[in-house]
Amino acid sequence: MKLRPALQQELNSLTELCLRSKAAWGYDLAFLDACRAEFTLTADDLRRSTIVVAESNDVLIGMAQIEVTGNRADLFKLFVDPDHLNRGAGRQLFQWAVDTAASAGAAQMVIESDPDAAGFYRAMGARDAGTAPSGSIPGRILPRLVFELGDRRDRVAPPRGGM
Repeated sequence: MKLRPALQQELNSLTELCLRSKAAWGYDLAFLDACRAEFTLTADDLRRSTIVVAESNDVLIGMAQIEVTGNRADLFKLFVDPDHLNRGAGRQLFQWAVDTAASAGAAQMVIESDPDAAGFYRAMGARDAGTAPSGSIPGRILPRLVFELGDRRDRVAPPRGGM
């Protein structure tokens, strides 16, 4: 598996990867349709943020998107294709986000997570820091987590069990 910058011509494929990954949590088509606008990647996303893809044998298997403003980084997206879950792609994408955010001068990375994915971020070393409203579903509340970069930027939590 290798990481590389996302290309404009693959934004539609990456959007579909995000939705497939979200569906792995058991969400129905109506829920996914409500999320489509929030997960749609655009050329503007490429200009204002940093997006990386994970690929294996020329197949897109994951992606991550961060934006750094001052000393804060926001991890907007981190998705792995359901066929490639639990093989290390998520961990590698998270480490990329940590390294990239720290290199850009951020002191912390904020993550507004799907409730089902919050355990992954906690296992990586993020801590709970309140809640945030969903950008897709009115009234839905998401966990907000923070990963302190500081001297930990090179030390994402080691794998446990099947991660």
